Amino acid sequence: MKKYTLDEVQDSIVGKKGSRSRNDFELELSLDQIGFKIKQVRIEKNLTQEALGKLVGVQKAQISKLESNSSNASISTIVRVFRAMNASVQFRVEMISNRSKNNGRKKLLTIPTLVA
Repeated sequence: MKKYTLDEVQDSIVGKKGSRSRNDFELELSLDQIGFKIKQVRIEKNLTQEALGKLVGVQKAQISKLESNSSNASISTIVRVFRAMNASVQFRVEMISNRSKNNGRKKLLTIPTLVA
């Protein structure tokens, strides 16, 4: 039986790295992870969605939407949610340089958005 790596499976099902379908998939996955992390921290802090909504200044429904799908959330909203829970959040930007100039190496920029 042939074994496949995760990258090979993703390449065949989702698309090759760098393709539009793969980029869309990875973006959606990242947004899902943000929602999951919001829910995880909220539960660890023993907060209901309603209580967190009051701390942030939004309705419970918006907290529910953030936890289930953060695709329409602004960065400022995400930061406000984590700040309300006294949690730290960072965003990391990866800039892939032109291969001919920098051998395809990535330049990393981590932006500390909030420190608890």
